[in-house]
Amino acid sequence: MISLDNLTVSYGGWTLFDGVSFLINEKDRIGLVGRNGAGKTTLLRIITGEQQPTSGAVTMNGECTIGYLPQQMKVADTTTLKAETEKAFGEVLCLEGEIASLTAEIAERADYESPEYESLLHRLNEAQDRYHILGGETREADIEKTLLGLGFRRTDFDRATSEFSGGWRMRIELAKLLLSRPSIFLLDEPTNHLDIESIQWLEDYLRSYNGAVLVISHDRAFLDNVTTRTVELSLGKVYDYKVPYSKFVELRAERRAQQMAAYENQQRMIEKTEEFIEKFRYKPTKSNQVQSRIKQLERIERIEVEEEDNAALNIKFPPAPRSGQIVVEVKDAGKAFGEKRIFSGATFTIERGQKVAFVGRNGEGKTTMARMIVGELQATEGTVRIGANVNIGYYAQNQDDLMDGDFTVYDTLDRVAVGDIRTRLRDILGAFLFRGEDIEKKVRVLSGGERSRLAMARMMLEPRNLLVLDEPTNHMDMRSKDILKRALQKYDGTVIVVSHDRDFLDGIVDRVYEFRDGGVREYLGGIYYFLGKRKVESLQEIERRDTPVVAVPREVSTGKLSYEQRKEQEKLLRRLRKAVESVEAELADVERQIADYDSRFSCATEYNEADYAAYEELKRRYDHLMHEWEKASYELEITENA
Repeated sequence: MISLDNLTVSYGGWTLFDGVSFLINEKDRIGLVGRNGAGKTTLLRIITGEQQPTSGAVTMNGECTIGYLPQQMKVADTTTLKAETEKAFGEVLCLEGEIASLTAEIAERADYESPEYESLLHRLNEAQDRYHILGGETREADIEKTLLGLGFRRTDFDRATSEFSGGWRMRIELAKLLLSRPSIFLLDEPTNHLDIESIQWLEDYLRSYNGAVLVISHDRAFLDNVTTRTVELSLGKVYDYKVPYSKFVELRAERRAQQMAAYENQQRMIEKTEEFIEKFRYKPTKSNQVQSRIKQLERIERIEVEEEDNAALNIKFPPAPRSGQIVVEVKDAGKAFGEKRIFSGATFTIERGQKVAFVGRNGEGKTTMARMIVGELQATEGTVRIGANVNIGYYAQNQDDLMDGDFTVYDTLDRVAVGDIRTRLRDILGAFLFRGEDIEKKVRVLSGGERSRLAMARMMLEPRNLLVLDEPTNHMDMRSKDILKRALQKYDGTVIVVSHDRDFLDGIVDRVYEFRDGGVREYLGGIYYFLGKRKVESLQEIERRDTPVVAVPREVSTGKLSYEQRKEQEKLLRRLRKAVESVEAELADVERQIADYDSRFSCATEYNEADYAAYEELKRRYDHLMHEWEKASYELEITENA
């Protein structure tokens, strides 16, 4: 469908990529990956024709149409949400006008046998066929389904687009793009402005889409759920893997190990050759051999391996100063801005060491609650109380007011770092994509994304016992996200994360607070437990929300489940029962091993350090499994009683 042939892009003496070639076929699902600056966005712009390569060409068949969603774009603000979205059906709207005009003209004529009348009928038939092919009959339903799927409400349909924030206006453009049904979607970070439910809806849409998809994303779960092929840009070359992202990571590690072995072998050979040349350069009897070796070195195609900064991988937050047992206590709290009520009746307690997620649709109050906890906003009803000795570190999406624009990147960290960590500031900055001359930039010249990454790096230096992080991964590549995730997993303080990144939250949080429909609900489990539970609940909620009251089936009003809902719940129950049985089996095995050690220790005559270390590890494993068993059993119980 689209062929990229020997694309090269050079800027002065620097080459971004060189001789890149690959094919995009119909119904391909491709994830385009690579380090920041590798040329991913540039490649999309070349495919669309917005940028020309230095050499090479992009060819596509004549019927191929492209739908491109860049990271930043101008959004119209002169009409309503629905009217703006309808622009995706420009040809359909023209056809509607043409069909109406032809129908009216035919109705007025009586010359049924004339060539002109026959021509009108022929044109009407062609217009109606084209209208049908473009989905004209289902236009209204498609618009409604897409807007609801992307998180809009029906009450938003007649609102002016100028009333929506930048993130919501990007969703409008995404809706128009999806409804235009191109041959291929080119999507550059499409999940940046979406909440979890909208991301899941988009995944389902793209999986079942009849065309091709080429997507750039730092959302690992999104890539795994949508793509079946991964194309990596690295050191100006392209590497094509016919697998989703997670499998690509494994295969890439194997390829890199092979590259490193070949690189090291070549370096040894080059070193020995250079030693020979240097040793015999001035001996006439060896001149032929020396010249031969010099030419040999000139002909060698040097192997390059992308540098990986492993020194930065063990970055961690400083130990958290001890706080009281209760860190945050929220009682019947609510917040309203004038006439607009965001939420009310929120009641929950966060204790020392807990790591929780705030999730929900945009505008439901996640960031508002985070700002109430850090003291930037006051509750309009109820109370939000912070516990004893709580020292808050707050990462907000807008960091402009928190850093001095006249400081350099390095100085910003150096002024808050204390102790041995000061020797690793360059490693920390490298982990957050500040390398080389970047660390000498003034803060005032940094982009929004660079400021956000610098603020996160700075937070990792200051001892805090409560971290409140609002969308911390929006401007990070996968490697930076992995570093932050590992640091949070090891952190011994309390964490509140506002995020839509499921892969990032998985393994960090142990409970989820969902902000929805003006309230807050607690889920005692990780992010995938919450998503599984919400999937069952949402089947009922969607029916209640989307079906007119007069048309609600009797079984819904009496609380009975439909066939599809029963199937989904039975599937979830089987998975939960299997999880409980698996943990119980592992618990039994660990208990047996502990009993064996107890028996041996009871009659031991000398101390064996290795045995006692293994014994202590088994006891830690037992405590962990008991926690997992309690959580799995609780999930099973509440699902069985749902």
